[in-house]
Amino acid sequence: MNIRERIEAQEYKILSPYASKSREAVREKDEELCNFRTAFQRDRDRIIHSKAFRRLKHKTQVYISPGDHYRMRMTHSLEVAQISRTIARGLMLNEDLTEAIALGHDVGHTPFGHSGEYALQEILGHYHHNEQSLRIVEYLERNGIGLNLTLEVKDGIVNHTGPNKPFTLEGNIVRIGDRIAYLCHDYDDGIRAGMLQPSDLPEKAAAVLGSNPSNMITVMVADMITVSYGKNQILLSVEVKEAMDELREFMFKKIYQSAELEPDRKKAAYVIHKLYDYFMVNPGALPQEFLDREERWGLQTTVVDYIAGLTDLFAISLFEKLFIPSKWINTK
Repeated sequence: MNIRERIEAQEYKILSPYASKSREAVREKDEELCNFRTAFQRDRDRIIHSKAFRRLKHKTQVYISPGDHYRMRMTHSLEVAQISRTIARGLMLNEDLTEAIALGHDVGHTPFGHSGEYALQEILGHYHHNEQSLRIVEYLERNGIGLNLTLEVKDGIVNHTGPNKPFTLEGNIVRIGDRIAYLCHDYDDGIRAGMLQPSDLPEKAAAVLGSNPSNMITVMVADMITVSYGKNQILLSVEVKEAMDELREFMFKKIYQSAELEPDRKKAAYVIHKLYDYFMVNPGALPQEFLDREERWGLQTTVVDYIAGLTDLFAISLFEKLFIPSKWINTK
């Protein structure tokens, strides 16, 4: 018995009967098994080593080109993974599966976060970052062959938001863990940015969750573990769920849809629109690896794949290169 087989056997002894078991993981394409890592461990490693994951360090969470201590998409994903693993461990569910889903859930995010996502929705009529995340791990990574992730991880990634829930409990942990993470750390960043004060919190949210970001996370995580323990579903108590919903409504009003950030949201959308228009007319300006995909996916999808994959800084630099005149200096 090798190390992987030993870990797989231990899962049946230690984990909840409702936990996803690594030995039962399904891949679309069969491949030789690793002697040391389970299927979900390999998925986690593939996501961490992917180019799409590395680009998240320069993609907006809320604030475009913020200072060093503000969250970006990578730090958000790491916080989702930490929160979700804590919940999974408390419920005796599969931590490796939970972590893989959490780390991969946002790899399809556009530059400028949701502002870029909404801009592509305006252009295309339909664009959602969770669907692009699935597209990236299925088709675009590894020079177009994809990561061949397990069905359980892919399901958790595409259904971390939207109308459908994941079919694993681990995926459902990430679905709620994602909300816990962004509400609490965006609240924390809002205070740092001077847009919020703890005293601004709605009365019920403050009474139930507190006003310290760390304590707020602890309350929601502890509630999920307590209410969901021994059950075949992931739940929050009515009281904490109502407080979370009130906090979310507050954050949308004060931060996500705030008038203060609207100018930057409009500028970000303008950059996305202009880049899309340019490459649809000038596809030859795309990198060769994207030109090679055009025959398979069509021009529009290829252009969207390219733009969606850009980091904030590269999108701005590209916009300046294409549309801003260069300074002319007379050296004579």
